[in-house]
Amino acid sequence: MKAVLLTEANTMPQIAKVDRPSPTAGQVVIDVAACGLNFADLLMTRGQYQERPELPFVMGMEVSGTIASVGAGVENLRPGMRVAAFTGKGGLAEQVCCPANCCVPIPDAMPFTEAAGFLVAYGTSHLALNNRARLQAGESLVVLGAAGGVGLTAVEIGAAMGARVIAVARGPEKLDIARKAGADICLDSEGLDLRAELKTAGGVDVVYDAIGEPLATPALRALRPEGRFLTIGFAGGTVPQFPANILLVKNLTVIGLYWGGYLTFAPQTLTDSLSQLMDWYAQGRLHPHVSHVLPLDQVAEGFELLRSRKSTGKVVIELAG
Repeated sequence: MKAVLLTEANTMPQIAKVDRPSPTAGQVVIDVAACGLNFADLLMTRGQYQERPELPFVMGMEVSGTIASVGAGVENLRPGMRVAAFTGKGGLAEQVCCPANCCVPIPDAMPFTEAAGFLVAYGTSHLALNNRARLQAGESLVVLGAAGGVGLTAVEIGAAMGARVIAVARGPEKLDIARKAGADICLDSEGLDLRAELKTAGGVDVVYDAIGEPLATPALRALRPEGRFLTIGFAGGTVPQFPANILLVKNLTVIGLYWGGYLTFAPQTLTDSLSQLMDWYAQGRLHPHVSHVLPLDQVAEGFELLRSRKSTGKVVIELAG
C-alpha cells in the first residue's frame, strides 16, 4: 500500500510502498480516509519532537476512516464503523493499525476531513482550558497563534466556555477567521506592543500560548494576579525563559500541556474530554476549520504550509473520498 515514509531526520518524507498491517489482540485496522497534519509532524521530520519513533517510520498522528478489521478481544468496535483515531504515527497510509482504545466513533454527519483534524487540536485546547487552567465563564483568555491548528480551537472552546476571548494572529485574514470562531477582541501581532494592548483591554486571566517568543513574555506580564499561563507549543521557534520573580510577585502559574502524554498516565481523562467535544460537535457548538485538503501526492505541500505558517485551522491529507 502507499504510505508516507520518513527514512532520515531533516529530510522530506517520501511516498513509498509498505506492507499492509494486520491487527493483533486489542488492535484494529482502519481504512484511512483522511489524515490531519500537525506541527508535531513537522518536528518529527527534524528529530525534535518529544517522541522519536525509530527510523524509518510511516508518518501521520491522527486519522479518520472506517474500521477494516479487528483483533481478538475488541468488542466495542466492528468493521464498517466510522472512527477517528490518534495513532501517533502510521496515519499517512492507505491503512493503519492502532490500539482499539485510541479510536473514537464519529457522528454520521461529521465529514472525514473534519474528523481527521479534530482529536489533537480540539482535545489539546479542551484539556488545557478546562482541566489544566480551569477557565471560568467571565474570565479573559488571550490566545497566541489564534488562527493556527490548535489556536483556533482554543478561541472556539474559550468562547463556548463563556470567556472573553482575545485573539492574537498575524494579518487581517487570520484575524477574521478568529473573529468568526468567537473572538471578542482581535489583535494583529505584526508590530504589536502586546503587553500594552492587553493592559488596555483590562488584563487577562489565562494565556494560551502555542507560539513562544516574542509574544510569550509580554503576554505573561499582562496577566492579572493569580493568572495562568498555558504552554502549548513553540511554533515561533523560541522557547520562553520566564523570570521567576514575576511569577512570585503576581502569584502566577505556568502550566504545561502535552495532550498525547495523557494516553500513558490518565487515558480516561482524554476519553471524557473527547466525549464532551463530540457532544458539542453534535449540538452544533463546534465548527472545525480546515483551510487545505490535499491529496497524498501533495503531502510535501502540506508540510510546507505548516512550516511557513500560511495555513489556518487544519491541513488535511485526503486518501479516500
